[in-house]
Amino acid sequence: MRTYSSATYEPTHTRRMLRRALITSTVGTSIEYFDFALYGLAAVTIGQAFFPSHDALASTLAAFVTFGAGFLARPVGAAIFGHVGDRIGRKATLIVTLTLTGTATFLMGLVPTYAEIGIWGGVVVVLLRLLQGLGLGGEWGGAVLLTVEWGNRGKRGFLGAWPQFGIPIGVAMGISAMLASTELVHDSYWAWRMPFLASIVLIVVGLYLRLGVLESPVFAGLLERRRIEQRPVVEVLRKHWRDVVLVCLLGAGEQTPTLIFTTFVLAYGTLLLRLPEKTMLHYSLFYNLLAAALVPVMGLLSDHIGRKRLYLMGAGALALWTIPFWHLLSTKEMGAMSLAFAVAALAWSAMAGPLAALCAETFTGRMRYSGASIGYQLSAITSGGPAAVVATFLLETYRTSYAVAVYLIVCLLVSFGAALLVRDRSRQDLSVEYDERAASSPSTRSLPAPLRF
Repeated sequence: MRTYSSATYEPTHTRRMLRRALITSTVGTSIEYFDFALYGLAAVTIGQAFFPSHDALASTLAAFVTFGAGFLARPVGAAIFGHVGDRIGRKATLIVTLTLTGTATFLMGLVPTYAEIGIWGGVVVVLLRLLQGLGLGGEWGGAVLLTVEWGNRGKRGFLGAWPQFGIPIGVAMGISAMLASTELVHDSYWAWRMPFLASIVLIVVGLYLRLGVLESPVFAGLLERRRIEQRPVVEVLRKHWRDVVLVCLLGAGEQTPTLIFTTFVLAYGTLLLRLPEKTMLHYSLFYNLLAAALVPVMGLLSDHIGRKRLYLMGAGALALWTIPFWHLLSTKEMGAMSLAFAVAALAWSAMAGPLAALCAETFTGRMRYSGASIGYQLSAITSGGPAAVVATFLLETYRTSYAVAVYLIVCLLVSFGAALLVRDRSRQDLSVEYDERAASSPSTRSLPAPLRF
């Protein structure tokens, strides 16, 4: 293991590493979500290829159930890589998570269909989805910490928003890849597979960037002071279970709309509205690009008006907009549908922008990777993962989008309540352990405070 000391973090070197940490976290998270989102974007085609049925909606539901397998694995990945990240370091853990997710994504593009090897094709797809989920479960928390632990406390909302930027931009990259593949590859067997196979190039780029960044000064300080927690997952669940639950509930309001507006809406538009799949992909692309542009702005805004306040505004606005959203979509008019996605992106970004810093600041340094990762990824099971499945089931049962709207509103109200209860630590020094009475000591000052970006 590399030895870090105060000499490692000279001012000019620290500024350069801060920028590199910001870039590598953003690029890495974008790649991870690109990989993870590809399956959901191709769910209709994958459902027919691996889970054939006479009812197209039933095949899509089966594909979304498999899609949910990746979400089931995410909290497990959060616990595994949270432990490693709090014991060994943020950087090394992020290299492993990127490699794991990228390899699983590439292999998914090679799996034979049901017509070729029967049910075994679906079994392999499920296993690869589980590996993707394990990798992504450890990715988000590490990427967030690598940025906020390098930055000044007055800029943490803005810095933490960049890994969040990677979520919609990664999905947008996936949509663009699907659209390009449809245009360029005329063989239907390979058209949906090419984006999966091409992802290997992005993995190589991401690994190159991550290998060049240093460990965060906060974790380096923990190493130098010998404050590494022996059982970070056990301790965070034992001492800070309430904070883990609150972060999980906060994630519900961010993750559920993400899945409904980017994956479920494709099936809804093509199967019920009878719109071309390409048309729905363009609307989803518009939503994700707009959300990506707004997330850093919202992160910066949270540094000025407060993370909790902005999150509450976003959750409340999106809850109010949910029913008008589906009503506008049902018109099938371009202007109305564009307005529906635009307002949804604005409200969602008000939650997503401050969320990363809010989650990271909730936990003390030696358990921060474990706490933030487990809390956020538990919402993948309780809300994000089931979102597309529940929405598809409600649509198939009631044949109306308003049933989906009620489901989404309930998730947002739960997150609104959690935001009221979470503690605001936006002014807390992340290099000081929250449970230590002494705010400063010679060992605490052995490493310089992170510089302003």
